[in-house]
Amino acid sequence: MAEKYNATNIPLEQILGYIKSGEIAIPEIQRPFVWKPRQVRDLIDSLYIGYPTGYLIISQSPDMKLKDGSKASGRRIMIDGQQRVTALMTAIAGIEVIDANFNKRRIKIAFNPLADPENEEELFKVQDNAILKDRRWIPDIAEIFRPTFDLWSFVNEYCSRNAEISGSELNKVLMRLLDIKNRQIGVITLDKELTIDEVTEIFIRINSQGAKLNQADFAMSKIAANTHYGGNMLRKAIDYFSHLAVQPDWYAGMVKDTEFMASPFAARLRWLKDDREEIFDPDYNDILRIAFMYKFGRAKMKDLVSLLGGRDFESRDYKEEIAAESFKLLTEGVMDMMNEYSFCNFVLTIKSAGFIDSKLINSRVTLDFAYTLYLLLQTDPKIDKNQIKRYVAKWYVMATITSRYISSPETMMDMDIRRIEERGFVNYFQEVEEANLSETFWTIGLVQSLETSAVNSPFFNTFLAAQIRNGESALFSDGSKIADLISIIGDVHHIFPKKYLIRNGYTEKSKYNQIANYTYLDTQVNKAISDDAPDVYFNRAFARCEMGTAAYGNITNRASLEENLTRNCIPAEIVRSPNPDYDEFLNERRKRMAQKIRTYYYSL
Repeated sequence: MAEKYNATNIPLEQILGYIKSGEIAIPEIQRPFVWKPRQVRDLIDSLYIGYPTGYLIISQSPDMKLKDGSKASGRRIMIDGQQRVTALMTAIAGIEVIDANFNKRRIKIAFNPLADPENEEELFKVQDNAILKDRRWIPDIAEIFRPTFDLWSFVNEYCSRNAEISGSELNKVLMRLLDIKNRQIGVITLDKELTIDEVTEIFIRINSQGAKLNQADFAMSKIAANTHYGGNMLRKAIDYFSHLAVQPDWYAGMVKDTEFMASPFAARLRWLKDDREEIFDPDYNDILRIAFMYKFGRAKMKDLVSLLGGRDFESRDYKEEIAAESFKLLTEGVMDMMNEYSFCNFVLTIKSAGFIDSKLINSRVTLDFAYTLYLLLQTDPKIDKNQIKRYVAKWYVMATITSRYISSPETMMDMDIRRIEERGFVNYFQEVEEANLSETFWTIGLVQSLETSAVNSPFFNTFLAAQIRNGESALFSDGSKIADLISIIGDVHHIFPKKYLIRNGYTEKSKYNQIANYTYLDTQVNKAISDDAPDVYFNRAFARCEMGTAAYGNITNRASLEENLTRNCIPAEIVRSPNPDYDEFLNERRKRMAQKIRTYYYSL
């Protein structure tokens, strides 16, 4: 079979020119740059030495027929190599990038013309304060690559500060540095006759070093490359929403984009400047997934890539009208997803179910589907609008405790969306509950799932959410709410102290760190208990209650203490017995925790 690509070598300077001009779409410049500064330094060093730096892979959008019958050649899309190119853009071209915390910054690479590689002296380093104070270092190589750079003036000035190098020697070194822009970079361009399916398959098979792309990245590239249906404004809206969700104060930076502020998207994002909620800060993956599921009734992101390219799934042809409709629907979905009323009410729904802190959220895709469900039910005329929050909360909890979207999430979400459309939400939800939440699940399956040492377990987090929704207090407390300890300050305490268990032969971390051995405690109570045996400190607590005082916390009567233990699912008869059996305690507490989750679920 014929090769489906051609490979060429292109000077680095020319590639950067393509990126700047927009001939090659690389939307990742607008999104968080995930490489560490040291990786940028290593890339520059490799180019200087002459080492290979890997191929860039470019896809050409399929030719789509316009209404007049002519063809419009799509822009080229970089599907592998974004991180490398972005690193070069910031280090050599001096362009700012958005880091993982959505702060705009430069990564400045310094160069030492006096370095002796044979003595293991580094030629390049990431700029820091020490380098700025060292006369030998050129603190930012981007200055050398500027078109206005005055080589001779720089050589004279540098040599006046560093007499150990002559002007001619420095000139040779700087010319070698500047020669980086002439380094040949391998570029693989995929055949423009390839279908979206074939490009997607190649895309999936790419296994290069650095940050691997996912289908959402590919979709964003398709959006950025489109010049016919407002793709650039849509891309900006998605990027800006992600940015503001994490960093609301960046709104002052967004308003500088006057072109975007004149678009309909700007009004949809304005509310985020005052948003300080951290339960759900969607990134571009979340936004695309939610908008796609909501408006297209599909969940597989590769289908979005195909539809944005104009694919007709029945005829397997590519039609411009499909691309146009797909961009229209995606834009509508993104606009609805960004609606302040919908977003804030959805977050309130999740919080009202007890998931009040981001540390209690285990699965973003589960959250994505729950928000999609919220949007779908809002537009379903058959649904009682007063019941939407209850339905969404129950679905979210059900999906969490059954790990519904953990294995093959897109396949499961795709099935759920289609069946909700076919059978109606209420009927389908009843089917799902009957199939997944049987008596066996509650009494055996969930109990077994609680047998884990992962403190961030979705099952333990749901147990905590149940306690939070019930307004329950921490162990030995009549006022310190679980909600406050999680949100503000508090310790996860081993009911059977770790050192006590180790002394008694439980030396495996997976054993003494069982989540059934965890409970939230006020910090001072935790310190007071220290490493005492369970029977010692629990009996002390009961003895003091008989005297009308508190050994720990502020509970001073027996009935209240017994109620407190019950609400924390702690079997008093076990922890108070001499030499309590740890395994028996774990088994009993898991059963009680599972029962609490069950009661909580059906109370939603």
